[in-house]
Amino acid sequence: MLEDAFSAYKGPYIAGRVAAQHKTVCEILIPGAMIQAAISGAMRRIGKQPVVGDFVVLLDQTELNSYTIVDILPRKTCLARGSPGDGSEEQVIAANIDTIFIVTAVGKDQNLRRLERYLTIVYSSGAKPVILVNKIDLVDDTAQVIKETQDIAGDVPVITISALSKNGLDALLPYINPDETVALIGSSGVGKSTLINTFFGETIQKTMGVREDDDKGRHITTVRQLFLLPNGGIFIDNPGIRKIQLGDSSDGIERTFSDITDLAHNCRFKNCTHHDEPHCAVRNAVQQGLITQERLASYHKLTDELVFQSEKAELGLKRLEKKKYKGMTQSARKYREFTGK
Repeated sequence: MLEDAFSAYKGPYIAGRVAAQHKTVCEILIPGAMIQAAISGAMRRIGKQPVVGDFVVLLDQTELNSYTIVDILPRKTCLARGSPGDGSEEQVIAANIDTIFIVTAVGKDQNLRRLERYLTIVYSSGAKPVILVNKIDLVDDTAQVIKETQDIAGDVPVITISALSKNGLDALLPYINPDETVALIGSSGVGKSTLINTFFGETIQKTMGVREDDDKGRHITTVRQLFLLPNGGIFIDNPGIRKIQLGDSSDGIERTFSDITDLAHNCRFKNCTHHDEPHCAVRNAVQQGLITQERLASYHKLTDELVFQSEKAELGLKRLEKKKYKGMTQSARKYREFTGK
C-alpha cells in the first residue's frame, strides 16, 4: 500500500519515517541516516501535521542540504486521544504501530481502571495490545497481581517482567520483529525508558525513580520518539500519560468490556443502559458476583465520556460548517459590491 502511494511521486522525492516531532522540524529516518526536515507551507496551511511513526514524502534538495516534508502516506493504524477542554478533534499521537505494550507496574501504579482506559484506546487504534506488569520482583504474591490483571484483560496477553533485572523479557521477543513497530504507553515511572535501555544494552533514554512519598513517577521522557533496535524492530516511546482522553473509541469500549457487552444481549431492552432498567442482565451479573461493581462503574464512566467526546465533535463540525457558510456569504456579498449586481 505504501509503495503504491509513493509511486505517484516522481523526481527528487524520497520516503522517510518520522522519528521525532518538534515545533518547526521533524527528525526523519531514511535508509542509512537520520535527517531533519521542515514541514511544507502548504501542509501547515491546511493543518496537515505528521506524527511520530508516520511515513512521509520528502522533497530531496541534497545540493542545498535541505529536506521538506510534502505529504503523509496512508496510515494503517493511529494511536489517538480525545481533545481536552473545548477542543473537538481527536489528536493523533503516533501512527503505523503493530503492537502496543501497555506498561504498568506493581504498587500504586497498578490501577485497573486506568488499565481499562488504556485498553479501550489501544483497541481503537487498530494495533494489538499487550499488557506488561513491570517491577514484579518487588511483590511476593505474583499470582494475585496476574489474576487481577487478567480478570479485566480478557484474551489480551499479560506478561510479568522486571526491566531492571531483565527477568521475563524473553517473553516479549515474539512481538519485537524486524520492520514491525511496538509502542509503549503508561504512566511515568513504570519503567518504559528502562525497558528501551535494556533492549539496546545501553542508556538511550534517561530514567529516574519514583517519588517515595506517593509512588508516582517523575516525567523524564518529554518527547515522543522512535528508536530502531539492533534486530531491526522499532520502538516508539511515549511521555508518561496518567490521564488520556477518549476519542472515537466505541469499538474499543465494546472490546475492552466484552463481558458486559455480551451479557447486554440478554437484557430485556435492547437500549438498556444498565442503570435502573428492569431485568438487566448486566446488573444481575453484578449481584451474582460475576462482574464487580467497580468494573461496571468504569464502563459507565468511559461510555459517558465517549458520548461527551462525540457531542463535542458534532458541535465542532457544526461550528466549522457555520464558519464555512459565513465565509461563502461574505465572499458573495463582496462580489456583488464589486460588480454592482
